[in-house]
Amino acid sequence: MSTVIETKDLCKTYIVDKQSNNVLQNVNLKVEEKEFVTVMGPSGSGKSTLLYTVSGMDTVTAGSVLFDGEELSSMKEKELINIRLLKMGFIFQQMYMMKKLSIIDNIILPGFQAKLKPRDEVRKDAENLMRKLEIIDTAEREITEVSGGQLQRACLCRALINNPKVLFADEPTGALNSKASKDVMQRLLEANRAGTTVLMVTHSEKVASISDRIIYLVDGGIKGELTLGKMAGDDEISIRERKVRSWLDEMGW
Repeated sequence: MSTVIETKDLCKTYIVDKQSNNVLQNVNLKVEEKEFVTVMGPSGSGKSTLLYTVSGMDTVTAGSVLFDGEELSSMKEKELINIRLLKMGFIFQQMYMMKKLSIIDNIILPGFQAKLKPRDEVRKDAENLMRKLEIIDTAEREITEVSGGQLQRACLCRALINNPKVLFADEPTGALNSKASKDVMQRLLEANRAGTTVLMVTHSEKVASISDRIIYLVDGGIKGELTLGKMAGDDEISIRERKVRSWLDEMGW
């Protein structure tokens, strides 16, 4: 497998009230194609900032980010927008959906923007994704007319509509109940098994247990790493979760 994300001495510093806040410090990370990697750590450790910098949504202060072999910091904004549209998918805890559009129109919008397929094919793709995630009945509803779990699954459909190389997920289950969380976990796992690389941030030991590898951040640097490997079946979750919990205790979680 080839490396799809690589950071070299990645640093990110914010200036607040003339004070420097070093959110990321010399982070060296590789994510391989088709891998499922989770980033964990205490609040303020730089997890979300890492996600935003490696996806080109935020600039780096020093170091470099290679995405699919290309240096993001050397790209112009139009190039970054294009690569995010064509090669990346995004899911966030705050479900950013356009209020004036129906659920299905929100999902197909990135597909229309990418102009990779005719509009009728994009709509068929969206409908197929919605059927797989069991939300096809919400297609014409407004975003205020569905549950949080349905809305997050719609966000996952939107993230997958252009068949991205990498799916970025920032606390995708943080605002969901246990059943909705389990549904989203299963769909993320299915997307990864279908060939999509996943880089996720979570505070949940259970959610992290489905990933291949966990990176632990403290004060903007990588403190530890746990390799779990591919999950063979759902019956492994409890065993993997205990392993994750034990390791996090060692990390000072």
